[in-house]
Amino acid sequence: MIELTHVPIDYHALTESVRSSQSGAVVLFLGTVREMTEGRRTVALDYEGYPQMAETKLAELEAQARSKWPIDRVGIIHRLGRLELGDISVAIAVSCPHRKQAFDAGQFLIDELKGSVPIWKQENWDDGTTEWVHPV
Repeated sequence: MIELTHVPIDYHALTESVRSSQSGAVVLFLGTVREMTEGRRTVALDYEGYPQMAETKLAELEAQARSKWPIDRVGIIHRLGRLELGDISVAIAVSCPHRKQAFDAGQFLIDELKGSVPIWKQENWDDGTTEWVHPV
């Protein structure tokens, strides 16, 4: 499952969607809005993306991950719009027969997502300034 959304991510439902009796491991990664970035205070983030291109690229990343690890099920959800401190911006859940496979696949997916998917992040600082960051 690949999804871009403007609503809060239900990470419990995502985790349950990848669980299976075929897999002994489920790994969940949550990216959240943190307060401090390189000594600067963040008040909120704004995410924008090109949905069709982002979904296509996410599907390519999923296919790449499946070619490297015995993934049973995978789910990737990225939130768009304004996010406040503590909000979940991205969630990736992966199930595999063994834990190392699940951890490795999950790390690959988040690292590649951040580097290649057309989603942009705007930092909103407490001093009133903003800064666009890509990749996310």
